[in-house]
Amino acid sequence: MSADEDLPRADQAEGAPHPRETLRLIGQEAAEQDFLTAYNSDRLHHGWLLTGPQGVGKATLAWRIARFLLATPPAEEGLFGAPPPPLTLDIDPEHPVSHRIQALAEPGLAPITRSYDDKGKLRSQIVVDDIRKLNRFFGLSATDGGRRVVIVDAADNMNVSAANALLKMLEEPPARTTILLISHQPSRLLPTIRSRCRTLRLGPLSAPDMEAALAQSGVELPQNMDNLAALAGGSVGAALRLINLGGLKIYAELVQILDSMPRLDRQRAMALAEAAAQRGAAERFELLLSLTEMALARLARTGATGAPPAPEAAPQEAAMLQRLSPDSRKARAWADLAAEVTARSRHGQAVNLDPAALVLDTVFKMQETASR
Repeated sequence: MSADEDLPRADQAEGAPHPRETLRLIGQEAAEQDFLTAYNSDRLHHGWLLTGPQGVGKATLAWRIARFLLATPPAEEGLFGAPPPPLTLDIDPEHPVSHRIQALAEPGLAPITRSYDDKGKLRSQIVVDDIRKLNRFFGLSATDGGRRVVIVDAADNMNVSAANALLKMLEEPPARTTILLISHQPSRLLPTIRSRCRTLRLGPLSAPDMEAALAQSGVELPQNMDNLAALAGGSVGAALRLINLGGLKIYAELVQILDSMPRLDRQRAMALAEAAAQRGAAERFELLLSLTEMALARLARTGATGAPPAPEAAPQEAAMLQRLSPDSRKARAWADLAAEVTARSRHGQAVNLDPAALVLDTVFKMQETASR
């Protein structure tokens, strides 16, 4: 591998295997079948838009499709007729294409992600030079079967110039080329890009499917999987982040603080604030803000529907939600606070407000709402 390949990849979640290493996709059989049906009916579109929440398997599906297309020769009539159509996207891990993809050495595949700049810093966007590299890729002689596959992960990250450059390729695609765009928020893409792609929609995973996918990734599963499922919202990526950053413990502590209201447990609140202010705790601070917003949303939902969301996301959460948000009036109050907290949190981060002060300010506003 080159030095560049030793750097962290923009298309890989921390603590998880790279999508090219995940040979089995769990819980997205419908999307797989939609692609396979198009392939078998000779309606293989040149552009595919893989959409759905972040962390539900879009990248894994893209790499499975790439492996399948590059390892499956075109069907030709032989002495005994055409071979039966493939029933699955599965390709033997020992197939030469599988080995080349694992080694990032497959000449028929071009993965496009955010690149590193001259100072060795990962760019925040996919830039036009990243897309223009495809001109050379398309100019190379065709590999086995003449197929080429491009994976753009995530297409949402393209800046305007990169998006326009890719649009030209979608308008005049090279022969036997398939372009796979991974998008968490397709509304951010140019309408002309969306219109030139066929969409495969992937949905949130069920709790059993998410447990199976996490087990496949090799992480140690928590005992309270129902709590994790409630917080992760069917996203394996979100679940991995919660596991790696201690999110279940953070949310459980947040629930305990809310459960003490309107008489606030100040000692717990101070401990939570101090933990957010520790050096190197930036990711946990981000997670705490997200979990706070989630707690407020669950409070609003409880008052609006008359019942707490199921399953619980922490021990004693259901009772706390019902006590603090018993009706629609309280639901509106919590929803208003959620909008205010989100805006203040983002502003506080933008101006580098002290994390501890931001956490305490948020807790005090929650106490005020609980007291009304």
